Amino acid sequence: MKTNSLGFIGGGRITKIFLQAFANKNVEFQSVVVFDTNAEVLNKLKQQFPKIVIAENLQQAASQPLVFIALHPPMIMETLAKIADSVTNKAIIISLAPKITIEKIASKLQTLNIVRMIPNATSYINEGYNPVTFSQGFDQSEISVVMDLFILLGNTFLVAEPKLEAYALMSAMLPTYFWFQWNELAKIGIQMGLSDEESKASINQTLVAAINLMFNSGISPEQVMDLIPVKPIGEHQAQITEIYQSKLMGLFEKIKP
Repeated sequence: MKTNSLGFIGGGRITKIFLQAFANKNVEFQSVVVFDTNAEVLNKLKQQFPKIVIAENLQQAASQPLVFIALHPPMIMETLAKIADSVTNKAIIISLAPKITIEKIASKLQTLNIVRMIPNATSYINEGYNPVTFSQGFDQSEISVVMDLFILLGNTFLVAEPKLEAYALMSAMLPTYFWFQWNELAKIGIQMGLSDEESKASINQTLVAAINLMFNSGISPEQVMDLIPVKPIGEHQAQITEIYQSKLMGLFEKIKP
């Protein structure tokens, strides 16, 4: 099976998330080869995942049967040009970045087996929400193999390629809009006299229920928001709404192909 040997080009956060998800499921591979230009990043990754092989060069990682491109968009096209001679025509290439389309990736490589995924940090605990698109020329016999690998990360589902950038903002980056707020609220709970455990449990359980109430109760968003009459930061709602519109739509325009 092709997934017996993996290559990762880029050893940063996304690679760490994927490796942790595989480790949680006790999945072992014949080899996992990782290349990064930053030796410190590789050393930290090796400490956390001792079985990985640190590539001696970019081509070593690129020559694996299945290769993850875990790089920021500005670096991808230049990197693809460097690995073109190392990627076989049957290799599976998986890009984990927005903006760079399958068509652009295909213009640099021999293989037709190209995948794009927008990964999610929650894959770290195998609860990812990861949209994926396969190239038209992808070997149909290998799709199930790749999907079986992806499912280890959490919920993986097929989407049209033009929707990937929207998912980058509405799923992959979405936790960052709230994590710092939840952390601050947990601290405030302690200031008010709750224990650390009590404060976190209050936020955790209420948030889960509040999300279900908003999206699964069958009543409108306006009706949901009217259920609590006291809104301590309600006076800032318009300002916060404007921040969401300007920041997120502005970023969306930048990352669209």
